Amino acid sequence: MKRFNVIDLFAGVGGLSYGFSKLPEFNIIAANEIEKDISIAYTLNHPEVKMMNCDIASLTSEALEETLKGESVDVVVGGPPCQSYSTVGKRQLDDRANLFLQYKRVLQILQPKAFIFENVVGILSMDRGRLFKRVQSAFEEIGYSLKYQVLNAVNYGVPQHRERVILVGFRGNNPFEYPAPTHGDGLIPYVTLKEAFADLPPLQSGERSDQYVGGPSNDFLKFVRFGSSALTEHFAPKNGEHLIKIMQALGDGQSKDDLPESIRPKSGYPNTYAKLWWNRPSTTITRNFACPSSSRCIHPRDSRAMSIREGARLQSFPDNYMFYGSDGMKRLEIGNAVPPLLSQAIAEQMLKAMIEFKD
Repeated sequence: MKRFNVIDLFAGVGGLSYGFSKLPEFNIIAANEIEKDISIAYTLNHPEVKMMNCDIASLTSEALEETLKGESVDVVVGGPPCQSYSTVGKRQLDDRANLFLQYKRVLQILQPKAFIFENVVGILSMDRGRLFKRVQSAFEEIGYSLKYQVLNAVNYGVPQHRERVILVGFRGNNPFEYPAPTHGDGLIPYVTLKEAFADLPPLQSGERSDQYVGGPSNDFLKFVRFGSSALTEHFAPKNGEHLIKIMQALGDGQSKDDLPESIRPKSGYPNTYAKLWWNRPSTTITRNFACPSSSRCIHPRDSRAMSIREGARLQSFPDNYMFYGSDGMKRLEIGNAVPPLLSQAIAEQMLKAMIEFKD
């Protein structure tokens, strides 16, 4: 069996690596992540992968040669940090918006047959669309033919609306075909919060539990529960009395504008202090998914901030996937990740393209 060597840049906790790690035809040989705790989390889940915990600017040809020991690289995957491209909050063109040039530099050193560049949908409109055109030109200049498409994770069994731009380059003819949706209108129904959380016990503010309530009762739970025997990371942040009163006053899917004036917060965006819907997928979560004043993230049934386990479920991380560091760091690892079910769909299509590809 032919195996294709993969490197993951800006690897985070390994959400994008996940799909490639599940296909025996792919061999992830190295990953790069600048944040120490996040690199540790990656290694906990992908112990066989050589972790390069450093700034990507440190990945010189000599450093890469030392890590790879003469092995060639067939596919590079990854996406630069996306805060600069996000449509949430203030958008700025700073040094992080130019990290794609470091990605390009590593491509020039490694000369892979193909790459996957993943990012938030906001990159398409940044600088009136000029930034993404610069990204495309940079990769075309070094010999790659490109395709891009916006994929929504909810269409691949993830219980969350989460759009990502997936830019795929091949050196020469580009045979990549994007994965067809498996969930949605006329297909398998979207996975709802009720289904994703069906085996998680109710909690009140400040409570925790390490016991599932029942077995995996649907296909999504069978996926996330596979290989897991104990419930971990299921504890509700402890909030103050006033915030608890606000959360309890909200109905399913309601926001701060639906609150009585006596307790309505005076500041915040329209989707802050807002409940999710019990019978729908989640809206896009961020690293602040346990902070009701940040975005729509209040548990619709329990009227509280979400647990780390619930955030991981909304991203489709298996329950035995490990996170590392403080609670805030774990939420960052989860909130910035590519959902594993989406990465699996992308990896399967990349395998088909690699088999078809002719140099």
